Amino acid sequence: MSNATYRAGIIGLGFIGGADQVSGDALGQRVPDLDGTHFASLSNHPRVDLVAGSSRDPGRRERFAQRAGAVTYADWNEMLDKEPLDIVSVATYAPVHAEPTVACAEKGVRAIYCEKPIATRLSDAERMIEACAEAGALLVLNHQRRFNLNHRRLRELIAGGGLGDLTSGLLQWGSGRLGNVGTHMIDALLMLTGRKIEAVSGTLDLAGKPDCRGPAFRDPGGWGVLKLGGGIMVTVDAGDYAAVPGQITLNGTEGRAISDGSSITLEYWDGRRDHWDSANGGVSGMDRAVSEIVTWLDDGSEFPYPASEAFDTLEAIVGFHASHARNAAWTELPLSGADRDREVLSG
Repeated sequence: MSNATYRAGIIGLGFIGGADQVSGDALGQRVPDLDGTHFASLSNHPRVDLVAGSSRDPGRRERFAQRAGAVTYADWNEMLDKEPLDIVSVATYAPVHAEPTVACAEKGVRAIYCEKPIATRLSDAERMIEACAEAGALLVLNHQRRFNLNHRRLRELIAGGGLGDLTSGLLQWGSGRLGNVGTHMIDALLMLTGRKIEAVSGTLDLAGKPDCRGPAFRDPGGWGVLKLGGGIMVTVDAGDYAAVPGQITLNGTEGRAISDGSSITLEYWDGRRDHWDSANGGVSGMDRAVSEIVTWLDDGSEFPYPASEAFDTLEAIVGFHASHARNAAWTELPLSGADRDREVLSG
């Protein structure tokens, strides 16, 4: 077993990157409510040394330096040039994920832990994946449900026929934001079912709800249907002002599973019922992601979350927008032509 220590840095020292509550206050959110932060997950691992961070904001740099005892930079390029890093978290806004990710891969960073969604354009997501593949670098997206033990257990149950044959599903959440919030739900759907999305029929919510990240971002919610391989239809209920709880429901011939993000309820048509409480034991999804990144750095074993599925998730979200532009007409995936150039301005 390796005892190597890995040097880490963070690009973007705001709410989830630097665990910066001042930034969280601007969003109306609290750091303790998150399933981890890049600062905490890197700091928590005994074999990761968080040595550097980068932000354009001097206040964020100062607060991060006080918390981490690390050197800070106003320019992430300078950080990459001066600091030999094994792991870099890219915790910037989604429209600027691509440039630092590609630069990290080209400069020899071995593992890049990037915020979700992977990008706002499919072409940027492709560049990121291709640059990492060419450099032999690991690209991990912060879809925390991928690292939740109950979700992994449910994936195995479904794969083993524990719900019978899948027949349909439902994704629902409040607050809209298909790109920023829906990315978690759609990515989890891909993980749990092991199926590709083949077509999308979507209607965007044009209520005009302001984005918490500011007027530069426009990421509406909406309603629609995702068609999975095998003809399984999954309904999406995610209006901008929806009051529904965040849940994934998967129906099968023998029963259904309901996930609220951490716990799972199983209801069988013969009357049996089972409930799996949160199985994280105080370990956040991000803590587990960093632990598995370290394992990959140690031995290069296959990582359990292929970055290509983050691309598939983004493509479904872009497809939702493309379908809306055609009055909710079914839009097949993979996208083609001008649809591939659409941008979803998530934060």
